[in-house]
Amino acid sequence: MRFIPLTVRDIVDILLVTVIIYHILKLFKGTRTIYIIIGLLAVIALSVLSTFFNLKGVIWLLSAFTRYGLLALIVIFQPEIRKGLAIIGTGPFMGERRKIGIPEIQEIERAIRQMVQRGLGGIIIFEKNMMLEDLISESGVKIHAAISAPLIVSIFLEDSPLHDGAIIIRSNFIVGARVVLPLSQVGVIEGSLGTRHRAALGITEQSDCLAIVISEERRSVRIAQKGVLSESLTFENIRTYLEEILIKGAS
Repeated sequence: MRFIPLTVRDIVDILLVTVIIYHILKLFKGTRTIYIIIGLLAVIALSVLSTFFNLKGVIWLLSAFTRYGLLALIVIFQPEIRKGLAIIGTGPFMGERRKIGIPEIQEIERAIRQMVQRGLGGIIIFEKNMMLEDLISESGVKIHAAISAPLIVSIFLEDSPLHDGAIIIRSNFIVGARVVLPLSQVGVIEGSLGTRHRAALGITEQSDCLAIVISEERRSVRIAQKGVLSESLTFENIRTYLEEILIKGAS
């Protein structure tokens, strides 16, 4: 068998493909999409083997599949494609926004304490690189207010017109309220947890944000990030958790 020597261009090409595949798998890690990708890789491997062994029947079947496969993949991977393009769009060339500070986190921790004590529920979203302006425009109310415990608690009072949905925090300001979030499509969630927790998971599956869920029934606080829901947090570690993720994790 005659081997074709690799050129520098070939090596660079292989490395780039490897890096792209790695980041695609990292993007979909922990979601049901990873199983679809594994299935596609199996189809590609089958296509290579059928071509090598000249299996005409399999080649015909795969050609019929690929004829409509691209359109089907676009439909199936629509949320992931949007998320991937958004991540690319928030690269190093985008301007860096002001980060949240210790005083703001202290106000949020105070608000969470008061909400739990009063049996109020709610979702607090922290934007990171990906902005959620489209969600605010489509379903929420745009505001621009400094972060304060009394304001957050008043928003989630049952008689408040803004208490349904989530509030969104960008940098050190509250920029949206009454925002409707997409529900999680993964389906892996405790049976005792309801729509609010599924909404927090759903938005973190589609963006790089962090979501705090305060449950009025269970009087518990959980954090959702990258489509994963934490265990119930105590008051003692809520502030530490937020500082680790939002301040130290962003530096």
